[in-house]
Amino acid sequence: MFGPARRSGERRAASTRIKQWTRERFTLAPTETILVAEIACTLPGCPPRETVVAFWSADGTRHQFKVFKPLTAVLADDLPYAWLRDTLAVADGFAADCC
Repeated sequence: MFGPARRSGERRAASTRIKQWTRERFTLAPTETILVAEIACTLPGCPPRETVVAFWSADGTRHQFKVFKPLTAVLADDLPYAWLRDTLAVADGFAADCC
């Protein structure tokens, strides 16, 4: 399901843009961690590639969301609205293989 990561300049630039948009959208400090990854799915009904974003706020709360597009196709308008931030929080110990 997961292959070796291909890191082209275009993919690196897209990841950087998504991190910046996430930082701006959710008013994150420069010290707050943001992770962006593209994953592949072979399950029926899944998009073939999707982008997953996770960030940790200053209080240590992890937030995450998915964009059902490849990394290089994600636009700023694809990110959730800032007022949805609390709904993106993930409880400690939460594990879901579906989302």
